[in-house]
Amino acid sequence: MFRILMFLGTNIAVIALISVTFSLLGVEGLLQQNGVDLDLGTLLIYSAVIGFSGSIISLLLSKFMAKRSMGVHVIKKPSTNTEQWLVRAVKRQAEQANIGMPEVGIFEHPSPNAFATGWNKNNALVAVSTGLLAQMSQNEVEAVLAHEVSHVANGDMVTMTLLQGVINTFVVFISRVIGHVVDRVVFKVERGHGPAFWIVSIICELVLGILASTIVMWFSRYREFKADEGGAKLAGRSNMIAALKKLQSFQNAPPMPDEMAAFAISAGKVQKLFSSHPPLAKRIANLQG
Repeated sequence: MFRILMFLGTNIAVIALISVTFSLLGVEGLLQQNGVDLDLGTLLIYSAVIGFSGSIISLLLSKFMAKRSMGVHVIKKPSTNTEQWLVRAVKRQAEQANIGMPEVGIFEHPSPNAFATGWNKNNALVAVSTGLLAQMSQNEVEAVLAHEVSHVANGDMVTMTLLQGVINTFVVFISRVIGHVVDRVVFKVERGHGPAFWIVSIICELVLGILASTIVMWFSRYREFKADEGGAKLAGRSNMIAALKKLQSFQNAPPMPDEMAAFAISAGKVQKLFSSHPPLAKRIANLQG
């Protein structure tokens, strides 16, 4: 979940920052020559520049942000038996998956958790929590590592970046159209754009960005099943199932920090739309089936 939430949060912040910067610099020449109607072609190009810039910058910053926000200790020279075993396990799985050796790290948290992130499959980070190492067997930890390595090997972060870029483009495009309509219809601005256009556009951008994240979350849920399958191939199906069952038994464990729950919604069915992972019972059933 952390990988997804961090990516989405950074993405929304970046596109908002770029939009405000463009507005302050007067870069937006979105009107036709008559100064009244929107130039939809120019607007689409402008939206794509902002949209893909936001997602690509989020991807490039993902590993740095993960290390800083979670206090990940990257294992450069293994100093304990656990660290040596972790590095060996990830190296073996990376070779099996035909990817470059990821950085391996540990972060302090009582919940059994792990994540992988990075801008490409040969420059990734795989990190596990102290809670995971303390509460799972080696076979189960290996299965969790294999799941994360599979995410890297499948190129999920890059695919998500492209998907997010397309979504961002439409979010920016639609928000500017709404801002233009409000400017013309509600505030009666006849030529150019008044302050309402900028204010409404930015507000719509943030709101639509959060709503559109449900599409990214759907993609994330879909890719979790694929990563489970990949993890089963790398670490054994029985170990992958055992790891998921162990995670299921810890569902009442302390939650991850606030920065990892930026889009949490405690409202039944709505929560499922914003969930980055399918229910563990479904993931287990999928592997068993």
